[in-house]
Amino acid sequence: MVWQSNQSDAGSAQQSSSMRWKICFLLFAATSINYMDRQVIAILKPTLMQTIGLTELSYGHIMGGFMAAYALGLLLAGRFVDRVGTRIGYMVIMGLWSLSAMSHALANTVTEFAVARFSLGLGESGNFPAAIKTVSEWFPQKERALATGLFNSGANLGAILAPLIVPWVTLHYGWHAAFLATGGFSALWIFWWFRHYRKPSVDYTLSEISPQDLPRRNISWRKLFFLRQTWGYSIAKFLTDPIWWFFLFYLPSFFSQKYHLDLSHLGLPLIIVYSASTIGSIGGGWLPSPFCKLGLSISRARLLAMLVCAFLVLPILALNSVQNEWFSIALLSLAAAAHQGWSANLYTTASDMFSQRAVGSITGIGGMAGALGGVLLMNYAGYILHLTGSYTTLFIIAGCAYMLAFFLLNLFAPGLKRVEVTL
Repeated sequence: MVWQSNQSDAGSAQQSSSMRWKICFLLFAATSINYMDRQVIAILKPTLMQTIGLTELSYGHIMGGFMAAYALGLLLAGRFVDRVGTRIGYMVIMGLWSLSAMSHALANTVTEFAVARFSLGLGESGNFPAAIKTVSEWFPQKERALATGLFNSGANLGAILAPLIVPWVTLHYGWHAAFLATGGFSALWIFWWFRHYRKPSVDYTLSEISPQDLPRRNISWRKLFFLRQTWGYSIAKFLTDPIWWFFLFYLPSFFSQKYHLDLSHLGLPLIIVYSASTIGSIGGGWLPSPFCKLGLSISRARLLAMLVCAFLVLPILALNSVQNEWFSIALLSLAAAAHQGWSANLYTTASDMFSQRAVGSITGIGGMAGALGGVLLMNYAGYILHLTGSYTTLFIIAGCAYMLAFFLLNLFAPGLKRVEVTL
């Protein structure tokens, strides 16, 4: 009887282990759709400048509005997912952002685009709080950075698929149709999630749970905002998240302006850069593992991986002086890959430092800080490009942000010490 019981437990654990990687794939698919939706306007920016009178300044304002809505949505979405759970919460979030993305097809003026983009920001903001909370439910601490890196690489696939799909759809059916292209993917994903997702039957984090994790009530926002770890995580997001937004929303126009690439030729440089970022996302999530094998704790290994990624972004400081298109692509590929490696580990610090019942809220707070940083950078980018047409200052900001973020994260949350807080 004991042997049969052990055999049953082993079978259940094996089945659950297989299921969690299926869940990770669903998170990957959701993130891919998320980034396809948000990337369409960046690829169509030169087209929209000719058709609806979009300018560098108005584009910056529209992106800033998107980021402001994203910031607000992140704060609300994290709490929403903590309260209703990942199964229902994720479906609601996906439905909202998909409808908002398709509503761009009805817009024909700058103002209408701004309204549609603001709505998209509110909806898309829920993806990462829901995904990070799902990872914390399904994966033990030592595997969370890898799982986060895997699903986060969906951002890169979405960014790769967009320049493949959007130019073709636009050239054949017009730019309105390009905003409708991902609606079918969203509907299919919602069906899959509803049918397959359940909370795990095996508690993968039981050995990691402290007594503070046992109560079912959420930690109040007030207490979270007064924690040093919350500030360390949020400041790091504030400084580095906007750089990825800059890569997403301005690289198409950078290549178009500097190397005179039209809509039919923009795809290859973007595909190369975002393909490299996929490698960085997965590789960055894996990177703490060999450091752990050298005897470092998980927290120290995570910080060392982040430091490596911060160093790898620095060469982008020289980008504006580079005249060769392929050398520019190489530097941007390295920076994008390093950002995604950094991001996979930074996201995971939330579940390193906080209990499961606070992970959604902390991810939302940090994401809100990152989005507020994005508001500032998007508006500044629109302003500086409108005045000078030069990307020099923007690439200097991109190159320096990670080292500053690493220093401040360690200042506010030394050693990524786990939070000890009572209700």
